Amino acid sequence: MSTASTASREGSEQARASASAEDLQKDLQALRGDLRRLAEQVAGIVAGSAAWQRAKSTIESTMDEAVSEDFRREAAKAVREVSDHFVEAIDESIKTRPYTTLALVAGAAFLFGAMWRR
Repeated sequence: MSTASTASREGSEQARASASAEDLQKDLQALRGDLRRLAEQVAGIVAGSAAWQRAKSTIESTMDEAVSEDFRREAAKAVREVSDHFVEAIDESIKTRPYTTLALVAGAAFLFGAMWRR
C-alpha cells in the first residue's frame, strides 16, 4: 500500500509541476505580447516626434506672447498684495492668539526640519 500511495503522490506532484509549467508559459506569452505592444507604442512616439516638436514650439511661442511686460507687472502687483495680506493676517493672529500662533509656527518648523533631514 505504501508503494501505491507513494506513486499516487508522485503523480499528483508531477501534475502540479506540469500545471505550473503551463501557467509559466502562458505568463511568458502574455509578457511577450505586452512587450510587443510597448515597442509599437514607443515606435509611434518616436515617429510622432516631429509633430510633438511642432506642437511644443507653437505652445512655447504662444506662452512667450502671453508673458508680456503688462502681465509681469500684474503678477508682481498680485504677489505684493498677497504678501501684504499675509503679513497683516500674521500680525492679527499674533495680537489675538499669541500662543496658538506660536504653536503653529513651532509645528511648521518641526515639519520643515523633518523634511529637511530626508
